Amino acid sequence: MKIAFIAHDRKKDEMVNFVTAYEHVFQGHEMYSTGTTGQRIMEATSLNIHRYMSGPLGGDQQIGALVAQDELDLIIFLRDPLMAQPHEPDISALLRLCDVYGIPVATNIATAEILVKAIDRGDFGWRDLVHKYKPGIEE
Repeated sequence: MKIAFIAHDRKKDEMVNFVTAYEHVFQGHEMYSTGTTGQRIMEATSLNIHRYMSGPLGGDQQIGALVAQDELDLIIFLRDPLMAQPHEPDISALLRLCDVYGIPVATNIATAEILVKAIDRGDFGWRDLVHKYKPGIEE
């Protein structure tokens, strides 16, 4: 399974704590992240994460490109709903791509926990649905 982690500045500690708690579930999966979030996770765990640029510098768009190329199965994106983000258009574009391509995205700990528990059970059925009903994008 290919999983991406993104966290806004005020959510990075929460992300690190979450990934640390579920490190045993994430082992053996391919993981991606925006720059600082990935660095912080790797410093706190034994996980190896492919890091892209920081979100405001293009990392959100790089993760979005993986979604559009069918290279991701799940995104955990801990957003800060109380802080305006200078790269909000990039965030909206990423979330839109997740909707278009049927990629589950958790934007809070409660949803992230539900998805990670599904991974722990080996419940990957949503990928079959995504491939069965892959959207036909009209140009």
